[in-house]
Amino acid sequence: PPLPAVQTKTALILKLLTRESGATLDELIAATSWLPHTTRAALTRLRQKGHDIDRRKRGEATCYHLVQA
Repeated sequence: PPLPAVQTKTALILKLLTRESGATLDELIAATSWLPHTTRAALTRLRQKGHDIDRRKRGEATCYHLVQA
């Protein structure tokens, strides 16, 4: 799916997920000012829209990464 052209919070999440290191839930929460359950719901919505989001470990923290096609 194409990335949104407008600078929305969803676009910000996708930008963070495309970084080499991905993004932790805490980083996503800090960037969007959303609560944890809202941030996790946004990740779920992105998956439902067809984005392939991979979960990895960065130290002790879970890191989310957008898999590029």
